Amino acid sequence: MQDEPEAARVLGLLSAPGIAQAADARIRAQFAAFAHRRIDCCERTCLEGHFTGSAWLVSADGERALLLHHRKLDRWLQPGGHADGDGDLAAVALREAEEETGLRGLRVEPAVFDLDRHRIPARGAEPEHWHYDVRFVVHAGAEEAFAVNEESHALEWRPIAEIARDPAMDESVRRLAHKFLDRAGSD
Repeated sequence: MQDEPEAARVLGLLSAPGIAQAADARIRAQFAAFAHRRIDCCERTCLEGHFTGSAWLVSADGERALLLHHRKLDRWLQPGGHADGDGDLAAVALREAEEETGLRGLRVEPAVFDLDRHRIPARGAEPEHWHYDVRFVVHAGAEEAFAVNEESHALEWRPIAEIARDPAMDESVRRLAHKFLDRAGSD
């Protein structure tokens, strides 16, 4: 393991109990290998790729998720963003959810919910690169009035069951919906 504290925090998260439910062994190993290999794995200046934190933001009743229509990627996605040097990816997910939705009083579950590695297309001077996205369940409180910011075209509360069935929805977002519904069914 590296001496880099942020990479060590990420590696600790990737080896925490319960991580097996978040992703298969192959993708966990891929994420861990990247964190071992790159001291700067939490910095967006790491041009090969970097860690990000995302929020599967669910309503207080657990029936709906808040999605945003991402301005740069032109797709409906969950809130999330760059770690910017912070290896506490649960805190990153919570911060991004608050910044991108304007909601307050959110609560993040500390356990990793999902892992997703995806390519981000080149844009301007920024080359194509990987996002190693670590996803967490974030719960909204009673207040559900959101605010659209400059990173998105729109935000919308959508029934999770509909997200899971929507073939036009991003595959990784459908996976989040299915995982959440499966988890809710086992409670």
